[in-house]
Amino acid sequence: MNRLRHAEPPWPVAADVAAREAAGWTPTAFHSFVLKMHSRCDLACRYCYMYRSHDSSWREQPRTMAPETLDRTAERIAEHLAAHGTREAGVVLHGGEPLLAGEAAVGRAASVLRAAAGPGVRLHLALQTNGVRLTERWLDLCAAHGIRISVSLDGDRAAHDRNRRGADGRGSHARVAAALHRLADGPHRELFAGLLCTIDLGNDPVRCYEHLLTYRPPAVDFLLPQGNWHTPPPGLRPGLPGTPYADWLGRVFERWYGSPRRETRVRLLEDMMTLLLGGAPETEALGLAPVRYAVVETDGALAQDDTLRTAYAGAARTGLHVERDSFDALLRHPGVAARQWGADGLSAQCRGCRLLRVCGGGHYANRYRPATGFANPSVYCADLAALIGRVRERLAGDLERLRSAPAEAA
Repeated sequence: MNRLRHAEPPWPVAADVAAREAAGWTPTAFHSFVLKMHSRCDLACRYCYMYRSHDSSWREQPRTMAPETLDRTAERIAEHLAAHGTREAGVVLHGGEPLLAGEAAVGRAASVLRAAAGPGVRLHLALQTNGVRLTERWLDLCAAHGIRISVSLDGDRAAHDRNRRGADGRGSHARVAAALHRLADGPHRELFAGLLCTIDLGNDPVRCYEHLLTYRPPAVDFLLPQGNWHTPPPGLRPGLPGTPYADWLGRVFERWYGSPRRETRVRLLEDMMTLLLGGAPETEALGLAPVRYAVVETDGALAQDDTLRTAYAGAARTGLHVERDSFDALLRHPGVAARQWGADGLSAQCRGCRLLRVCGGGHYANRYRPATGFANPSVYCADLAALIGRVRERLAGDLERLRSAPAEAA
């Protein structure tokens, strides 16, 4: 794939970080760590941002994280938590497909991470998998180590298999559904953290959501496909009329919010409602909260968010490594620091927007343009605005009815 020409640099220069620290800015410590247990995958999903983007550096990574790299990473995490007095943190075992690392490696990783963190830290371990290899043996192992599990599922067989196929072209829905029933309906249901569903505009949103509900997930994360101004997401034509992703999610919102009982959590919509009501979101997909997660590659390199691979080759690299650099050093990397500055790290257009506090500029990777780097609104700007407006209107109507109810009753 052709390498893109891009703005140099696409974030504030290092001198800006030093100047802000001199003026009193203090980085917010990481509380989540994404460990790349395996750098390859056993599916070939059509929309994958890891293997089908402008950055093919995954080919240079070791397939698995070596034991000594894992040990050093665990030490660095413990060092960071201790330095900042953090008593609760999370580690996600990720990939590629982390189950490809094997049971022994995953079990050892859990033991090493907990031992390094020590008894004074409540360490939440999670595993993000495509579900294809999730057997009873894996569930037993995760239960033994207290590892919660999230699974990727895009809807029913037709919806899921449209994109989530193996290299041989075979769909994966049947295998994932069988694994999910083992997880959701078996003795280890307490491990079930939730489902991740990447939006495909070709799938009916309500039918998709209701299929996900058949597994009784505690939470659902609907993910916007990764894209930016140079490489727009499928079905989106930036600058032209239409908000297809807001329309899709709006239908999910009405079905979810209008249910007489709470069927599951939908974190994107919950965060949007929380922000509209003046609260703090749980995730960093919306709002102005500082980025608080770090990525460690299989070779021990400290990286930014994987999704930056969709911008250009090398966008996620920092030049830092667990062997010689602390997580505090990563906090001061210009690309990470800019995502801790709230509105100051956004474009002028975003800073002047009335939806700033709720939208927060959208996902960082979705802001990219070759000429201006990440100093832009999200490519989903119009869709986010439309969805926020729809959710706000529904909330405002319900709040008004609640306020007028006593008077009507009297």
